[in-house]
Amino acid sequence: MYSFDSRIRYSECDETARLDYVALVNYLQDCSTFHTESMGLGLSYLAAHRFAWLIAAWQIKIVRRPRFLEHVTVSTWCYDMSRTLAQRCFSIVDGQGEPCVLADSIWFTYDTAAGRPCRIPDSEFAYLTDEPRLDLPKTERKLKVTGDYVEATPIVIGPQHLDTNKHVNNAQYVLMALSVLPEGFEPSRICVQYKLQTMEGETLVPRLYEEARGTVVELVDLEGETRAVVRLEA
Repeated sequence: MYSFDSRIRYSECDETARLDYVALVNYLQDCSTFHTESMGLGLSYLAAHRFAWLIAAWQIKIVRRPRFLEHVTVSTWCYDMSRTLAQRCFSIVDGQGEPCVLADSIWFTYDTAAGRPCRIPDSEFAYLTDEPRLDLPKTERKLKVTGDYVEATPIVIGPQHLDTNKHVNNAQYVLMALSVLPEGFEPSRICVQYKLQTMEGETLVPRLYEEARGTVVELVDLEGETRAVVRLEA
C-alpha cells in the first residue's frame, strides 16, 4: 500500500467548505501517480518506454466529503493484475482513521507510439500486493445506457480540461456530468466508464438518462460516439 497525508485546502472546497468532487477524484489520481514515482516507474519512465497507464472504469463510494482544514490520508494498492488489466483500490480516511471515500478501479496500459492498448510490461507487476480488495460491489467494466434521454448544452473542450497525455482528464468527465444535474445534487456513489480519448477543440454533448439507481450521463461527440459514461447514484 502506498499512502500520503494531506490537509483539505480552501482551493479544493466547494461553497459548503467541503472537498469538491473534482478535487476528490484528483486526490485518488494523485495518489496513484505518487505511487508510480515512488517505485521509479513514473512519468519519465513511462515516456521513455512509450507507454501509459489509462483508467478504463471505476466506482467511487462517498461516505462523506471531508471539510476545509481536515487532515486526511489517501491510500492506494494494486490487488490484481493480468496481462491486460490491473485492478487498484483507493481510500481517503480522516484523522481518526474513519473512511470518507472508498474506490475501486480497472486500468490498462497503452502503447503511446502505436496508439493502441498493449500487454502490461513485466516492470509493472512490481505494484502487486497481497492486500485484499475493499468490500465494494463488483466494478462494472461497461455501463449500460438504454431508453430515452435529454440532451444538455454541448461542452467545448479547452486546455483547462486536459492532462499531461493531452486528452481530457478523468476528473473532468465527472465534473461535466455533475454540471448538468440539478444544483445541490450530492451523489453517494460515482461509477465511470471511459471509452475514447477526447482532445482539445472537440465538443462533447451530455445525454441524461434516468434509471432506478440514479442518473446516467453519457458524454458523446458530435457524431454520437460515446467518449465516457458516468452514473451518479444518490
